[in-house]
Amino acid sequence: MSAIPSVIAQCDPKAGYLACKDRIDAAIARVLESGWYILGREVSSFEQEFRDYLGIGHAIGAANGTDALELALRACGVEPGDRVITVSHTAVATVAAIERAGAVPVLIDIDWQTFCLCPDVLQNILERSDRPSPKAIIPVHLYGYPADMPDILDLAVRYGLYVIEDCAQAHGAGLQGRKLGTWGDLATFSFYPTKNLGAIGDGGAVVTNKPELAEKVHLLREYGWDQQRISRIPGINSRLDEMQAAILREKLKGLDEDNEKRRQIARLYDEGLQESGLMLPPQANDVDAVYHQYVIRTKNRDDLKSWLRDRDILTAIHYPVPVHLYPAYQGRIEIAGSLRHTETVVNEILSLPMYAQLSLTEAEQVVEAINQWRKQKD
Repeated sequence: MSAIPSVIAQCDPKAGYLACKDRIDAAIARVLESGWYILGREVSSFEQEFRDYLGIGHAIGAANGTDALELALRACGVEPGDRVITVSHTAVATVAAIERAGAVPVLIDIDWQTFCLCPDVLQNILERSDRPSPKAIIPVHLYGYPADMPDILDLAVRYGLYVIEDCAQAHGAGLQGRKLGTWGDLATFSFYPTKNLGAIGDGGAVVTNKPELAEKVHLLREYGWDQQRISRIPGINSRLDEMQAAILREKLKGLDEDNEKRRQIARLYDEGLQESGLMLPPQANDVDAVYHQYVIRTKNRDDLKSWLRDRDILTAIHYPVPVHLYPAYQGRIEIAGSLRHTETVVNEILSLPMYAQLSLTEAEQVVEAINQWRKQKD
């Protein structure tokens, strides 16, 4: 009987669980035995450990990353009709959260190399707009690579914008020696299972160095309740539960190690694909990327994807359609300027296998298969 060929997954959250199974199982048992399942010791401990990891003053758990963005927006005083700038090349959650806060998403183009919000485009939009100034801006640190925070913050100060970092794909990433999530007025994280720091289910967090914003997020996440459970402001129900917090506490201990494994895989890809003709992820001396995804570009994307699939190597496209082209958002969002780069990259990007438990041998197989594809194209 011939052996069944091994498939190389694009991501594998189960492998992340198995890597620390004993500690996670013990954490789950600890919660079950405690009899306290909502906003207890596990959540408060995780919030403290996560803020210490980032080097920030406050961390507030939430039910998921989308809720975290909505809470951050509302903490900034974003109200119905306010305009909030972000990009169209992102997970739809970024835009959905803006609408849930009652605001109008204003989508602008990306930098063609980093896939993140482009400060030059932002400046042009702000200088030439004849509409009321936006209330906030959400730069998305996409694929584990940082947006240009120094330039974005300069513009935010000049035009009086709140800055909310979307760090859903950037747990542990840094810029100029400073962790992402510590640059803006607030930042939000998702702990979806496939993230660099992933729960076994949904989870999110809002972080900030501003006590007044942290206090407001605390109120907003649980009905606006004070200590007597009287709603002082209109809030929502968005609580990180004890089970997920306990799991995240264990996985946070290995986050830096896992991120370094992702960097090792990225370096192998970088070196092995130098002659492939593909556009590889950017690199910069002041950037500490964490490679939530390793995204390449080629005009022959669909052909390469099929080639790899035929060789049991799975890939993904993050994201195949920009948000402004989704049917649900037609006529309901504002598009500021040309989205030329956004609409170009979605036809060329491909996410290669990338997760901390991917072996270097498997990564080498990916490189070999891509280089074989390139040779047969020549």
